[in-house]
Amino acid sequence: MNNQIKKINLNHSFIFFLFCNVFSLITFKVNSFTISPLICLFLILSIGISHGSLDNEKGRKLFQILGINHFFIFYLSYILIGLVLIILWMIIPHISLVIFLIVASHHFGKEDTQFLIIENTYLNQLLFLLKGSLIVFAPMYFHFDETISIFKLLLIDNDSFYEFLDIIETNKILLYGIILSTLSSILLFTKNFELKKFTIFLDYFSILIINYYFSPLLAFTIYFCFLHSIRHSISLISELDKNDLSNGLKIFIKKALPLTILTATFCLVGLYLLNNTYNFDSSVLKIIFIGLASLTFPHILLEYLIEKNEK
Repeated sequence: MNNQIKKINLNHSFIFFLFCNVFSLITFKVNSFTISPLICLFLILSIGISHGSLDNEKGRKLFQILGINHFFIFYLSYILIGLVLIILWMIIPHISLVIFLIVASHHFGKEDTQFLIIENTYLNQLLFLLKGSLIVFAPMYFHFDETISIFKLLLIDNDSFYEFLDIIETNKILLYGIILSTLSSILLFTKNFELKKFTIFLDYFSILIINYYFSPLLAFTIYFCFLHSIRHSISLISELDKNDLSNGLKIFIKKALPLTILTATFCLVGLYLLNNTYNFDSSVLKIIFIGLASLTFPHILLEYLIEKNEK
């Protein structure tokens, strides 16, 4: 089954690579091409967050392992972690952003690659972090000013923080970060080489292409929805029915739909409330990035606890 998943993900990466090239070419030929942040929000609230909508199933599995009978504790803990993160973002936004970018880099690198890597070593964890950091370094390298504008809309008002970023940009540290990410992809590719590992380089070039041609928000939306989320969903579908992936897909949609709708509803309510204070585009960006941060931390913690306790 693992070989089948590798083949599916290789085909998915190839299709995503072609999509990125064709879409980039079309937009390059069209002057003043833009996509509304609202469309990005819609894609993230539908395709994007759906890959985490089985966390309740994983939480039930974790509680069974730990022998905890009161499942409401899971929902309470999950929500509280998200709320605590939002509060911390309001108090120390620049520190919260840096921590989120580091954690998200490791998460993206690991989730997009671990189906190819068997060994769970400290070196591999470092390589996952460096590989996933391309999601952070690429938009800052190709669209530094626009990325900084997004940071400012995320409640970050710290002159020292922006002076530090200017130093990073001036001294080409962002380029060095991309080079390190490239080297990590090469190392992951060459370890226990097999043809299906070309997935790594297809993903690598796809991420560079979309970040070169598109705004940071659109590039992230394309990556998060159509590469990261779909790849994670494929692994969940295979877990639901290893023998019949089409049936696994049906089960996945049925199980993921309720929490996806609930999460999207809360985000839209938050958008309505924020829109009373901020302009619409600013409100959308806050919902996307601060909202994703509040969901990402409990999601990653849950994955870690399951992996640790299963062993």
